[in-house]
Amino acid sequence: MNPINPMKDHTDNAAAQPSLSAGGEGQGEVENSQLSTFNPQLVYAYTRSQAIADGFQIEVTKTAQEAGIRFPVFITRGVYEQCVAVPPGVTGQDEAGRLWDVVWMLRFAIIRAKPATSRLSFALYVRQSDKHPARLMTLRATAGAIDIDDPAPAITVMLPDED
Repeated sequence: MNPINPMKDHTDNAAAQPSLSAGGEGQGEVENSQLSTFNPQLVYAYTRSQAIADGFQIEVTKTAQEAGIRFPVFITRGVYEQCVAVPPGVTGQDEAGRLWDVVWMLRFAIIRAKPATSRLSFALYVRQSDKHPARLMTLRATAGAIDIDDPAPAITVMLPDED
């Protein structure tokens, strides 16, 4: 199901082929000792649940849903620090408004994406200082499983050099 338009379905099996036009919900948690049941050769995996607990990812699903995206959305700590957090001395902005800008531009990137796209780039202007003009920031969105034990699709927004 398309995250913006439920009538525009681009995949037959969203869990088997996650894409930015696929859908799902939920969040899972799994212990590393249990991961061998998924892949017996796996030695260690860092799950999304662990990344959230450690502060490396932030769930922004509620704001994304308000923007019209129907699936869980997460941003990396880098996106938060560079695009959402308001730098000291910047006036007339708040975190809620800056986060809205990120998910709103993500929404339009998804609308323009080709069917079954699992990675896309989008850009927005971010002001880091009252003394300098806003800077164009490019972000990358990827579609994948919510977590290692939950194959439902989710979207992760990251900086271009993150993965």
